[in-house]
This record gives sequence, C-alpha cells and structure tokens, in this order.
Amino acid sequence: MRLIICWGTGGGDHHDCHKAHSALVAAGYEPEITRARGQEHLPKFLQRRVRREVFALTGSYFVPVLLLDDGTAINNPDEIVAWAGAHPARGDSAEPSGR
Repeated sequence: MRLIICWGTGGGDHHDCHKAHSALVAAGYEPEITRARGQEHLPKFLQRRVRREVFALTGSYFVPVLLLDDGTAINNPDEIVAWAGAHPARGDSAEPSGR
C-alpha cells in the first residue's frame, strides 16, 4: 500500500493528506509515503514525475492518492477515509504470541 501526498501529513484535519494518512494509521496501516510535491494546478510540463504518475493512474494531478496492493487507486480523501474505516488492518492480536 502506498499513499501519495503533497509535501507532508501535518496541518490538521483541514489538510487532505493529513486526513487520509491519519485514517490509515488509525485503521492499523503503515502505508509507504511518496511525496508528490508541486501543485495540481500547474500545467503538465511543470508537473514533477510523481504528479505525472498520479495523473496516469487517476486522470487528475490531485493528491492524496491511495494505491492499494491490487492496483486500485483512490484519489478522493473522503473515500480514502471511508476505505480505511471499512477495511481495518488485521492485527497480530488474533495470532498466538508464542510466549
């Protein structure tokens, strides 16, 4: 699982990248973080490699984008939050600890 963000995951709940990352962590995930940097409103020739990858996957330069292991790309922060809530990570608590 990979989460493509802008510059960081700080900024509080008003920041979409923070909101998506926080929901995934709360659901028990530790996604690989890729920083896209730049701005989604810049023309194509000014977009960095990661934003061009985002566009190829989603048709938009907007981040955050959650890339699931099966190749699914989710590029709406509210949908990422909903996905994380509906698909909590399997915890190790169900497996014997061996102690």
